Amino acid sequence: MNDLIVRVYPLQKNKSKGRLFWQGVEYACALGKGGILSQVNKAEGDGATPFGLFPLRDFYYRNDKLRTLKTAFSKNIIKVNDAWCDDPKDKNYNQHITLPSSTSYEKLFRNDGQYNVVIPLGYNDGPIIPHKGSAIFFHIAREGLTPTKGCIAISQESMLAVLKTLGPNCLMRVYPSPCIEI
Repeated sequence: MNDLIVRVYPLQKNKSKGRLFWQGVEYACALGKGGILSQVNKAEGDGATPFGLFPLRDFYYRNDKLRTLKTAFSKNIIKVNDAWCDDPKDKNYNQHITLPSSTSYEKLFRNDGQYNVVIPLGYNDGPIIPHKGSAIFFHIAREGLTPTKGCIAISQESMLAVLKTLGPNCLMRVYPSPCIEI
């Protein structure tokens, strides 16, 4: 079962960076600017990455940016009007939505490359609890692995390597403390 778990650890000296381990390979990753936080203390907008064991949900990608994508996931193409609701008062909180919308949301169709690949983690989605945080994604990092708003991000090159063997039956475990097995 361990070979189906992506493991993520924060760095000891920089809480917004970490290491992601998948099938014997280590990748540098970006974490939330708030570091890693217990799900009990997690709140919308805190900038923290929750720790725990999470299923990998749907798979979204930009087919205009990644034409030859190899993965076991069913592919959902990101369209210009795709977004994710982050308004705790809305009935669609922490869910995929289609624009236009009068609620607060995060656009999935972006020009910065971060959402060329987006895999929502199964965080706060069974049941959805308002104000506990939304849109914890596994996605592509900005240059320099700068902090995320709570997501886990790796370089596009690393993502494409990981996707070759990652699938919907895999899980992601985010640890609260630095890796001691390196």
